[in-house]
Amino acid sequence: MLDMEQDGGGRATPAGDPDPELVEGPKRRRFSAEYKLRILREAEACTRPGEIGALLRREGLYSSLLSEWRKQREAGSLQALSRPRGRPKPNPLESENTRLRRRAERAEGELEKARRVIEVQGNVSALLGELLESKGAQGSTER
Repeated sequence: MLDMEQDGGGRATPAGDPDPELVEGPKRRRFSAEYKLRILREAEACTRPGEIGALLRREGLYSSLLSEWRKQREAGSLQALSRPRGRPKPNPLESENTRLRRRAERAEGELEKARRVIEVQGNVSALLGELLESKGAQGSTER
C-alpha cells in the first residue's frame, strides 16, 4: 500500500513523488568540441549496418546532430569551439610591466620630493650660515 499525503488542495499524492503541477523544464544539453570530435570519429569507424544507430542510442543523440557536427568540423568551427570561453587571460608580462611602471613612477615622485627637501635644507643652511656670519661680524666689532 502506498503512503498518501494530502496536498493543499485536498488531493492525495504519493509520498516522495514530485508535485505534477511543478514540471521542471527540459534542460538543453551542451556538448564540448572534444566530445563532438570523439563521436564523429566513432561514427566514421562504424562499418557494419546498425553500428551508427547503436552509437546514437548509447549516447542519446539524434542523427541530425552528426550531420550538423560534420558541417561544423568541415567549416573549422569545432577548433574554434575548443578554445576556452570568456575573456582571454592577460599576458603576465603585460601585468608585470604595468606593475613595474607604477613602481617606477612612485619612485620618481619620491625622488623629486627628496630633491626638494635637500634643496630647502641647503637654503636653510645657507641662511643660517649667513646669519651666523653676520652675528659673528657684529660680535667682533662690538669688542
